[in-house]
Amino acid sequence: MTRDEALALDAADALAPLRERFELPPGLIYLDGNSLGVLPKATAARVQQVVRDEWGHDLIRSWNSAGWIDLPQRIGDKIARLVGAGAGELVVADSTSVNLFKVLSAALAIARADDAQRRVIVSERSNFPTDLYIAESLAAQQGCTLRLADTPEQIPALLGSDTAVLMLTQVNYRTGRLHDMAALSRAAHEAGALAVWDLAHSAGALPVDLARDGADMAVGCGYKYLNGGPGAPAFVWVHPRHADRFWQPLAGWMGHAAPFEFTPGYRPAPGIARYLCGTPPVLSMAALECGVDTLLAAEPFGGMAALRAKSLALTRLFADEVSTRCPELALVSPTDDARRGSQVCFAHAELGYPVVQALIARGVIGDFRAPDVLRFGFTPLYTRFVDAFDAAVHLQQVLDSGEWRRPEFNRRHAVT
Repeated sequence: MTRDEALALDAADALAPLRERFELPPGLIYLDGNSLGVLPKATAARVQQVVRDEWGHDLIRSWNSAGWIDLPQRIGDKIARLVGAGAGELVVADSTSVNLFKVLSAALAIARADDAQRRVIVSERSNFPTDLYIAESLAAQQGCTLRLADTPEQIPALLGSDTAVLMLTQVNYRTGRLHDMAALSRAAHEAGALAVWDLAHSAGALPVDLARDGADMAVGCGYKYLNGGPGAPAFVWVHPRHADRFWQPLAGWMGHAAPFEFTPGYRPAPGIARYLCGTPPVLSMAALECGVDTLLAAEPFGGMAALRAKSLALTRLFADEVSTRCPELALVSPTDDARRGSQVCFAHAELGYPVVQALIARGVIGDFRAPDVLRFGFTPLYTRFVDAFDAAVHLQQVLDSGEWRRPEFNRRHAVT
């Protein structure tokens, strides 16, 4: 492809107006929305309004007058439209890790109530570490075993009569590989187990349909493709057939059936509301709602289906250009569109980290994931085809010039 051809794709892109909803520094090519989404233009004014008017003027009255108390459900209903959940089935709360602890605990309780011999959590070794750490901790607490597949193809064979829960991230954080949620959820159910899904790298990046594809529970991240800002609250969904079956383990006052009765005994709220715990972080919630609204703004343009089509075109362009220009890098993301999320990853045993740092110095922002992965995320709301093309050219120049050898690019930062 030529640069002019990439510019022509941008000129024909029906989604191009959505880029104007974001604060993007001039000259920056941002390919890290799979780690932290770009700031929506509406966010600063909205957060300032909450600080100045709702907190500064109305103070505690805003819990009622501004609807602060309803934020987990209100924003949850908006996210539900992006992930195939119904109204009233999903809430915003806490972090992805905390929510995973809640749903995995509940899933183990449900599975073991039906069969006490089900003591195995199945996942994959390349799952995001926090998911594995939470599962390992719960397994130790409850006398269970965490069984890990070394490859995605091994997963179905690990499901058996002793399996309580299959726990997977829909899009692998290191490779961008997209799991078949429907097929794997069905395999879990055929084995008598529940299917718990982490949507951190899929919600807001590609069409998700939790109900259609047989998921039992799901959690997801607010600060990646949902553009909610650093440390944005996460979300949690439980299929209505399970929501009332068990308490979740963090039985906080916001998950009580009547929080302001202030009774000493816990009585769980009906449905998904019991998966709330503590007081909602209002400022972060306000920022997250602005981020979610940027996704909903795509609905007149074709919604998640249109975003997915653009994402695949962007990732194909970038993968093809880099594979041609930089043969020393090994493509680790799937070439099959049906198996790829919204990121493209390459590997090199020695120079991955310094190359990413050299690119960042040029204004091309990706990230590095140990031990050897150069990772580039494509957010179709604001990423252009010319960005993908120019990033591939910069990557070729960094490699050909050897500038990645400079000492400053080889010093490890705390965050990679």
